Amino acid sequence: MTPEENELLTRVGPGTPGGDFLRCYWQPAALSEELPPGGAPLAIRLLGEDLVLFRPDSPDPREAAAPALLGIHCAHRGADLSYGRIEDGGLRCIYHGWLYDSEGRCLEQPGEPAGSTFHERIRQTAYPCQELGGIIFAYMGKGAPPLLPRYEFLLAPDEQRFNSKMFQDCNYLQANEGNLDPQHVPFLHRIFTLNDGSRSFYYSSGIFPDIEMEETQFGFRLCRTRPVEDGADFIALTYFVFPNFGTFSGGPDGYGVNWHVPIDDTHHWKFHVTFDRVNPLDKGLVSRNFDTVEGHMPRRNKANRYLQDREQMKTETFAGLGRSFQDHDMFATEGEGPILDRTQEHLGSTDKGVVLMRRQMLEAIRDVQAGRDPRNVIRDPATNEFPELIMMSGKVPKGETWKTHWLGGTLPGGS
Repeated sequence: MTPEENELLTRVGPGTPGGDFLRCYWQPAALSEELPPGGAPLAIRLLGEDLVLFRPDSPDPREAAAPALLGIHCAHRGADLSYGRIEDGGLRCIYHGWLYDSEGRCLEQPGEPAGSTFHERIRQTAYPCQELGGIIFAYMGKGAPPLLPRYEFLLAPDEQRFNSKMFQDCNYLQANEGNLDPQHVPFLHRIFTLNDGSRSFYYSSGIFPDIEMEETQFGFRLCRTRPVEDGADFIALTYFVFPNFGTFSGGPDGYGVNWHVPIDDTHHWKFHVTFDRVNPLDKGLVSRNFDTVEGHMPRRNKANRYLQDREQMKTETFAGLGRSFQDHDMFATEGEGPILDRTQEHLGSTDKGVVLMRRQMLEAIRDVQAGRDPRNVIRDPATNEFPELIMMSGKVPKGETWKTHWLGGTLPGGS
């Protein structure tokens, strides 16, 4: 990559080409659980902008009001609106009492003369929000928002879906690239023994020599294949979905999602969803992969060297970083630096997915610069469905193709 291309893909602030591209889409702003009815406003930073997320008081106590997102600094004298009061249908600054509604209109300015129209000339930065699947989404782009994609994992019942998020101390693109790197799995994620002490065979073997990719209207799918016992092949599908998430195998009836949302150029949130389309999840079990402390901050982090255990490396895990894949991935992507200098890379044959994602994103940025909607911006309700986004992994007889099994909708020996 050239330095200019690296800048295009990694800079996300207002007015940057990469930032304009990401603002064409609905982006996760917070988990719904972070903003309960009657809860305090939430200060957030998203795509390099400081904002306040709040839920107005609802006229109907049986229903929670829709979330609202405003610029965090009061238009009057710049006070922090996240300390404000939720009242009178909006958010009131506690410094001088100015009141804003969900669309950024200033409704009241106590202290101004009777009959003053000054408040009508004030418009706070405001972005539309929608809530789906336990996540609050914001649209920060220009013009009419597109449709919020109706992904299967966002439509699943609450008991069949687990949501979480973790702070990540690096540019968002590095983590997205990790989702599309099959070669790291049998090394970084290798577990020598299971929790019951038995040997783990799946992760102690399994370099994937064959990688195929196929572009889709929403991104692309990557299929990795490796031979296993009994003359069969193990195949697994993963996806890159525009603009900034990846999917991975999560059992025969569901999958996991890592949605990497920029806080700014050098930090991001990993929003994670695990869902099962058939059975309720054991959320206590799933949550063990998210070892966080207050504020969704990871317990293992760069400051404590991710609590790496060199003794554990001898008998339990390849990396000595515990058993959570989330922690493993965080070590790898944060270790590349705040923003990876991609001009210094030496990419290999297993980096095909990384290369294709970058190419697609650069094309999308050029589309936005030319005034066109980029890939996977949805405006027609008839196209707001994703039947091709089917995650699967499992053993197939030698000679069978992954496309045959994908089109059939099932995989024998799925995992």
